[in-house]
Amino acid sequence: MLASLRKAGSVARAVSAGQKRFLSIHEYQSVELLNSYGIPTPLSIPAKTPQEAYDAAQKLSSTGSVIKAQVLAGGRGKGKFDNGLQGGVHLVESPKQAKEYAEKMLGAKLITKQTGAGGRICNAVMLAERRDPTHEYYVAVLNDRGTGGPVLVTSNQGGMNIEEVAAKDPNAIITTPIDFEKGLSLAQGLEVAKKLGFSSLQAQTEAANIFINLYKIFKDKDATQIEINPMAEVTGGHVLCMDAKFGFDDNAEFRQQDVFSLRDITQEEQSEVEAQKANLNFIKLDGSIGCLVNGAGLAMATMDVLSLHGGNPANFLDVGGGATPETVKKAFEIISADPKVKSIFINIFGGIMRCDYIAEGVIKASKELNLEIPLIVRLKGTKEAEAKQMIKDSGLKIIPFDGLDEAAERAVELANA
Repeated sequence: MLASLRKAGSVARAVSAGQKRFLSIHEYQSVELLNSYGIPTPLSIPAKTPQEAYDAAQKLSSTGSVIKAQVLAGGRGKGKFDNGLQGGVHLVESPKQAKEYAEKMLGAKLITKQTGAGGRICNAVMLAERRDPTHEYYVAVLNDRGTGGPVLVTSNQGGMNIEEVAAKDPNAIITTPIDFEKGLSLAQGLEVAKKLGFSSLQAQTEAANIFINLYKIFKDKDATQIEINPMAEVTGGHVLCMDAKFGFDDNAEFRQQDVFSLRDITQEEQSEVEAQKANLNFIKLDGSIGCLVNGAGLAMATMDVLSLHGGNPANFLDVGGGATPETVKKAFEIISADPKVKSIFINIFGGIMRCDYIAEGVIKASKELNLEIPLIVRLKGTKEAEAKQMIKDSGLKIIPFDGLDEAAERAVELANA
C-alpha cells in the first residue's frame, strides 16, 4: 500500500513521462466537484480580481475567512511569492485585508518546494469560510497494485505529510480495498470511521458518506487519485473536507470533457504544452544535454547512460514509433529553445521507427533552424545505412556514433566544453 501511496503522490516526473500525464485541477474547482456529489466543505468562493476577493470576504464576514493562492503545487502555505510576500495561505480579518492579499498574490509567481525556482503564476485566489477543526484526518482514494484495484487510504494523523506519517508509524495508515463495481457500503464506511476514532454516530455517519461519495467521484470521473488532507471534524461535530487534490486519467479525456475543460495550461511548462500539441512525450528537466529518443524505455536508458558519464539530461523526449520528419523538426525547435542545452543526443533504435525519417528530420531542422548546438547521433535498425548516408551527404556538422557509451560520453564532453 505504501508503495502505491508514494507512487500516487511523488512519482518522478521523468518516469511518468513514458506514461500518459494526469490532469490536475485547482482547489476551488475540486471544491465545486466535491459539492456536486454532496460532499461537505467550508463555503468557498474563487476570485480573479482584488475586488472579487473583497466581495467574497464580505460574504464570509460572519465566520471570517482564509485566502488561498490557486497554484497547482503543494506546499503553498510555506511558499514565497516572487514579490516578497511570504506564504500562499493567510487568515483574513476583513474584506480590506482580503483585497490587499489578493493584490499581492494575483499576477505574482508562487515558489514552493514543488514548483522549482521559477515558481508558478497565481491567476486566482479562493476565499474559504473559517471553520475550526477539533481533529484532522487524512483520506485518499487511489489505485493500488498490491490489491489490484481501488483502495481507501485513511489516517487519523491528517494535516501533515502522509509519507512521513507512514514512515514513522505504518500502523497509523488504514487501507481498505474497494469493490470496483459496488463501491463502499455504509457498513464499511462506518467501520473505517470507527477505526479512525470518530466518537459520535453523527460524525461516523458523515465521514462514512464522504468515503462513499469520494469513490463515486473516483469511478465516475476516471480519477487516478483523490486526496483530502485534511478532512476535519469541526466545532459542532460536523465533518468537512478542508482541502482537496484530484488527478484524472488523460486516457479518459474523450469521455470526461467537462473535467478536462478545467485544465489550466498557465500552470504547466510551456514547452511541454507545445510538445503535447505535436503528440510528443516531452518532459523538461534541468540539465544541459537535449535528448531525442524513440521509445520510453530507451529514453530512460539514454538518460541513465548520460548520468553515468557525468551528464545531466535537459529533457525526456520520446518521439514514438510514428514520428515524421516534421515531428522531429518540432522536437528540435522545443529542445533548442532551452538556453541551458549545450549538446543534443539523438539515440534511435529503428524498429517501427525508420532511421531515415529521423535523419531527414535532423537535417531539415539543422538547416532551417540554423542549429549551432553540437548534434551527436546514434542510429540503429530499420533503414540505418540509408540514414547514415543521408547525414554524411548533408555536409552538416553532425557527429555519428554506433556505440551508446561512446556517443553518451561525447555528448557529455560537448555539453561541458
